[in-house]
Parts: sequence; structure tokens; C-alpha cells
Amino acid sequence: MTDAYALSVVRPKPVADPSVRIFLFHHAAGSHRVFADWVPHFPADWEVCLLEAPGRRRLSRLPALHDAGALASYFIDAIRSHLDRPFALFGHSMGAAVAYELAARLHELGARMPRWLGVSACRAPSLAAETLRPRPVHSLPDRELRTVLAQMGGLPARALDDEDVWRRIAPRVRDDFRLAEGWRPRRARTPVALSLFGGADDPVVSPRQLVAWADATDRPAGRHLYSGGHFYFQGRTATVVDRIVTEFRRYSPASDLAPEST
Repeated sequence: MTDAYALSVVRPKPVADPSVRIFLFHHAAGSHRVFADWVPHFPADWEVCLLEAPGRRRLSRLPALHDAGALASYFIDAIRSHLDRPFALFGHSMGAAVAYELAARLHELGARMPRWLGVSACRAPSLAAETLRPRPVHSLPDRELRTVLAQMGGLPARALDDEDVWRRIAPRVRDDFRLAEGWRPRRARTPVALSLFGGADDPVVSPRQLVAWADATDRPAGRHLYSGGHFYFQGRTATVVDRIVTEFRRYSPASDLAPEST
């Protein structure tokens, strides 16, 4: 499993002595590559770690995990050796639920905690059980599932239109949506500063469902709505990354950013 853990943490630009590490968690049906073009926009002394869930790409031999808590625990084992610096978490959609669960588990373990958590395009824990569709996305027939994914964005047209490609990725897509739709988070409030990001016209997560995250943290931070849908950050990567860095610095003073002792 050690090799799998190593493959789950992609560091496109390793930094020898980072002042901060930020871990980015991808959406359902996605991979770490959704954040590939974000890396150059972070400060040079930040190390960006893109997390890859089992069941895709280099981890395709591993079974997918169907529970957000189980995936969070997997990622804790994967990043454990990288928590020697001040760190932040940012998750998009399914990735936000997993990042939140990861922070909760670190707190329970008495482990080092993130200095900041960014939640993007994800329903608040108190609303996770809301039924938005007559039938769960993960159980839709192929044609309907592909239509829903096309409306959401985030997957290239070829993945949805090419039968061979679709046949390859369909099981992973269904696994991810089963995890996202089955998320039943604990009710505990996180002590981590939590900032919100989303699209004002998101057909998946409305602004109301996003701002309800205020009930899940003792330290509500910034709320940032952008024009656009579920993948509001497409075309404005530099703007969103700049806001992430600003939020982190606002809630984690420079005097606190020394490397943590082991």
C-alpha cells in the first residue's frame, strides 16, 4: 500500500523547504489533473499537493472507496509524512466533503490540524441528505448519466461521446457519485477556519446550500461567489488561487507559519 499512497500525492513542483503545503481534492468523476494549471499561480515557497483517489489512472488497480470517511482516512495515511509544515486543504465538490472529513479525523486523532479549509461547490453537511433528484445520479441509465455530466461540465466531450472511453470511465464515475450522494457527515463543528467558494449559477449546489456551511465551523471565514456554474473556476484560475492564498494568510498569521516540530 505504501506505493499506492505515494502515487496518491502528486507534487508537480516539489519545493525543498516549503513555508506552506496545500492539498487539493478533486471532484466526482475527476482526477488530480483538474488542478494541474493551478500550480504556477501559488507562491513559489508553497508546495502544492494534488490528491488522487483510488480507482483511477495510476491507481486504477485499487478498488474505489464508496465512503467519504474511508477516503479521508486513506488520504490521511497518504499525506502523513507531508504534515510537518503549516498546511491547508481545498476541495471541490466531492473533494470538499472528503477534505472536511479529513480535517474531522485529524481532530479526533489529536493530530496536526490544517490552518485553513476551502470548500468549493459542495452542499453543507446539514443538507447532505437532501434529495435533489427523483433518482440518484450514480444509478441513472448511461444516456441520462452522460446528459447530467455534460450539464455539469468538468468532463471533456470526448469522454462522454466516445463509447470506448465512456465504457472505461463509467464505473469510476458511478463509484464517485455513489460516494458523494451517500455522504452522511458527522454533526461536529470543525475548529478550522473555513472559506466558501462557488458559482452563482451552479445547477448542482445553490448559494443557499453553500452558505449553510457556516453551521459546520467555529470559524466561518470568507464567502466567494463567482459568475458561472459548478466549475466556476474555469477561465479564472489565477483569480481563484489568489483568493485562496489571501484567505489562508488572513486566517493564519505569518508569525504562525514556522515549520512544525516533529
